[in-house]
Amino acid sequence: MAAMNNDLSAAEAARLLNISLPTLYSYVSRGLLASVSNGASRRKRYPQEEVLRLAARKNDARRGGQTAVAAMHWGLPVLETQLSHIADGRLLYRGCDAATLAASATLETAASLLWDDGENDYFRQDAPALPQGLSSAPDAPPLMRAMLAMAMLTPADIAHSLQSGPALMRILAAALLQTAPSALPLHRQLAQAWQADAQQTELLRAALVLLADHELNASTFAVRCVASTGASLPAALGAGLAALSGDKHGGGSAAAKCMLTQALAAPDARDAIGAFYQMFAPEFAGFGHPLYPLGDPRAAYLLEILSTLAHENPQLAAILAVCVAAGELLEARPNADLALAAMELAFDWPEGAALSVFALARSAGWIAHAAEQAASAALIRPRARYIGRHQRD
Repeated sequence: MAAMNNDLSAAEAARLLNISLPTLYSYVSRGLLASVSNGASRRKRYPQEEVLRLAARKNDARRGGQTAVAAMHWGLPVLETQLSHIADGRLLYRGCDAATLAASATLETAASLLWDDGENDYFRQDAPALPQGLSSAPDAPPLMRAMLAMAMLTPADIAHSLQSGPALMRILAAALLQTAPSALPLHRQLAQAWQADAQQTELLRAALVLLADHELNASTFAVRCVASTGASLPAALGAGLAALSGDKHGGGSAAAKCMLTQALAAPDARDAIGAFYQMFAPEFAGFGHPLYPLGDPRAAYLLEILSTLAHENPQLAAILAVCVAAGELLEARPNADLALAAMELAFDWPEGAALSVFALARSAGWIAHAAEQAASAALIRPRARYIGRHQRD
């Protein structure tokens, strides 16, 4: 029987762990389990909570729990999908290279590819009406207006099917831009709202295609979790927008823009870059990506286009010079957040334009993932491993 302080004898600990005494002692020597002295006795005792926690982890590991834990942090796949994947440094939508699509496709084309492999042209329908009351929040940030628009749509307004995808994306664009819903191509809606010229319009088109989906990122996983409950498609998109609002997800472009702005204003750009990233280490907004050890192909594509425009835009040339200096200083390659930040800053688009591009583009993937999850009829409900205080006598 355990002592009053809930320490266990070696035999009791071994029995709970279902191991032999020699194995118990090896656990201690390997640092997996602590032992404590028992006063005058030379026999060691083992804290009950540590033993129970280790037993839970052993049982969890036998059920694949350790693999699941690792998978939740840039690890192994946890869901099957036919929509997109990252392989050999490339992003592919149903097997099609996103960078190749970006050369000529529109977001509507990418959406149709993700939704049903391009079998239907969903975007022939007319533009929908904007939800009543959305104009009551004109001063809210674009992403907040978008979340409000999704929240105001009821299941009766929008069917839980891919047929409602275009309407949702057009309502989302209208909410982000504070315009009326339109059937114009989505990149042209952005261009009109931000008075973008023809070159910038083409850049927006390519950016939307490149950002349409990205495997099982945080916002997409949130969308799939909500869709798995049987919630409406607007509710699932609202979850994606909420996840995107976090600093570690959609907020990356704002942080990268802050770095660029500080570096451009400083007497020595490299000193400003170093000071900025020293404050935020080890999270380097705008640089590096665990899934692209050789560099983010989306950023490479967009920055290459920007470099061809730099000779006509001194501000853009200065921004790209800072991007190069930051990459050399950090010994890291740029990611999509940096490319979006450079675009917003160089062309004097409204504050938060980069995030609006991200949200509108990713809505295409969210709708595809929500539909795929709903079709599986499986509820996403992982188990938790409890590591807190256990019940005591």
